[in-house]
Amino acid sequence: MALSGKLSVEVTVQTPAAKYFNIFITQFHKFQNICERILQAKLHEGDNWHVPHSVKNWTLIVDGKPIKLKEKIEAIDKENKLMTYNFFDGDISKNYKVFKVFIQVFEKSDGGASVKITIEYEKINENVEAPYGFLEFFEKSAKDIDSHLLKA
Repeated sequence: MALSGKLSVEVTVQTPAAKYFNIFITQFHKFQNICERILQAKLHEGDNWHVPHSVKNWTLIVDGKPIKLKEKIEAIDKENKLMTYNFFDGDISKNYKVFKVFIQVFEKSDGGASVKITIEYEKINENVEAPYGFLEFFEKSAKDIDSHLLKA
């Protein structure tokens, strides 16, 4: 059994791609008020939520349980509407040595967008399951963000 892997999901949203991507680079700090499964988010290190290497503390609901972890943005590619995140410490480090999340937003011809979420991970041992619960968390959060943006 491989310790490293990759999971992806694609979510169709009604929000235009530019507007959807923009919330990640300008209003990331508001996600705890937008996404049902985010209980808490705090800036841990740095003074700006929207730049690479600022560290945030998150408490998320994954598989029905609260999960605490830290996150930092590794890269922002505005041209390709791609964000790269590194999740580490806390509960996530109990199961994964590496946990990276890539979120890319693609324009669709109908004016909406497609959001591709990819998790790259390395488990600490073979007894750890692939992070399907996190994939579900991201899929649900993508829909929560869309609903919020459609109301705005």
